[in-house]
Amino acid sequence: MKEYKREYPLFSLCGLNCGLCPRYQSEGTSKCPGCGGKDFHLQHPSCAVITCSKKQGDIEYCFQCKNYQCNRYKSPSEKDSFITYRNVISDMRKAMDHGIEQYQAELNEKISFLEYLIRNYNDGRRKSFYCTSVNLLDLADLYDIKERIQKLDETIARKEKIKIIELWFEEKAKSKNIDLKLKKMNLNCQ
Repeated sequence: MKEYKREYPLFSLCGLNCGLCPRYQSEGTSKCPGCGGKDFHLQHPSCAVITCSKKQGDIEYCFQCKNYQCNRYKSPSEKDSFITYRNVISDMRKAMDHGIEQYQAELNEKISFLEYLIRNYNDGRRKSFYCTSVNLLDLADLYDIKERIQKLDETIARKEKIKIIELWFEEKAKSKNIDLKLKKMNLNCQ
């Protein structure tokens, strides 16, 4: 695939929240630039969704296609790769109903919170957990957790804070009937 660029690579053509992916949040050669980000074509030399988009007139998001919801979205994948696929349909619905700018603003807030968590409360083993949690929970839930984090006693050891924060995410997810574990299979990012 030749170079593929998009104005906002943090929300993919196919509806993934690239900015909430562990590969996007990585450093070094494994870092993904997001869908259509700088040198995307080098990280992902082929993508069936991009090929389809080109056939449909270079649409920016699949939900803008005259054929949406095609079979890809009528039967979404039950498996996840580096990032969860579970909110693709609902996130595209938000972008359709409220406008892409409003959805991007919401996603930017989630990315900001995720980066705060990774920077301050990652012990080297929590990045994927935080990525999945921030992706699946809504902003109100994340604001609640962030407020609780900010009230944590400074005398609590960092390791203990991380355990507490993980517990808060798990409790919040359980109250919403959300499973925070990725449903893994060996896939390349789309």
